[in-house]
Amino acid sequence: MLFDYLSLAGGLVALIIAGDVLVRGSVGVAQRLGIPNLVIGLTIVAFGTSAPELVISLKAALDNASGIAIGNVVGSNIANVLLVLGLPALIAVTPCGEQGATRTAIFMVAVTLVFIALCFFTPIGLWDGVLLLALLAVFLGGSTIAARRHRKDLKAAAAGADVTAEAMETGDELEDVDDVPDSIWVALIYIGLGLVGLPLGAHFTISGATTIASAWGVSDAVIGLTVIALGTSLPELATTVMAAIRQHGAVAIGNVIGSNIFNLLAIIGITAVVVQSMSRKKVLKLDIWVMLACAVLLTALAGFKVCLGRISGFVMTAAYGLYIASVYMLGYAG
Repeated sequence: MLFDYLSLAGGLVALIIAGDVLVRGSVGVAQRLGIPNLVIGLTIVAFGTSAPELVISLKAALDNASGIAIGNVVGSNIANVLLVLGLPALIAVTPCGEQGATRTAIFMVAVTLVFIALCFFTPIGLWDGVLLLALLAVFLGGSTIAARRHRKDLKAAAAGADVTAEAMETGDELEDVDDVPDSIWVALIYIGLGLVGLPLGAHFTISGATTIASAWGVSDAVIGLTVIALGTSLPELATTVMAAIRQHGAVAIGNVIGSNIFNLLAIIGITAVVVQSMSRKKVLKLDIWVMLACAVLLTALAGFKVCLGRISGFVMTAAYGLYIASVYMLGYAG
């Protein structure tokens, strides 16, 4: 039994490290090839940071543990709102008025409703995955247009100041990615290590999780909704906590909204296309409704430009603890 716990913990650590290494290597190669940072941020970084969740869901679904596949995404979306936003608010005030956050949050609620509808009609399959990936393409296209418009406005404002458009372009950094390798060969090594580490991490995580679930007498969805979901959300949690410590908490809500959209559209979409049939019954009674409530809460926070303080952070963190307790008391993951 100890080996299973070590397998689960070691697998999650390997996933996080491999995902980070893959992102750095991919960004390094993309920059060497002259791909704009805007495109890198919306595609490579976004997909790369979701790589642990994607590999976990694919591996679980292929191993007939679709409870982990769907539970991982649903649980991650809940953790992203209640924990990833709640804990940093205990450290410093977290503003929720980031530009464009309300519009994107409304899209997130719409995507959540589409996912819920798909869960109730049939087992999530090929055409459901195609629909989700089509919505992902719409999201990426809209994000690209909005980002280009924002940059154009910044350059227009800079034209009347002492900052030139060329200087702004040079300073357009990828703030979320540190220590990008300068050498393309080092970047390729990073990519290789990431591509090897992700499936290995997923193998040990799924193996340990399914054995532990059987020993505890709960479904694999319980483990997916709690332990694995929390583990794969650790990078986002660490990022927002460090941002709060550095008094840069304003970007947290945008990162959470984007992560939740990618979880539903990219991870479920790709997994459904590959596996073509995933059971979703174990999350229908409780968990998807908690996820929807979190999406609506996030939209309200963005729409009213709320600043989360210590009381709000405590309430959100306590709500997450209550949710976790409810999942284990129910035993069948909702």
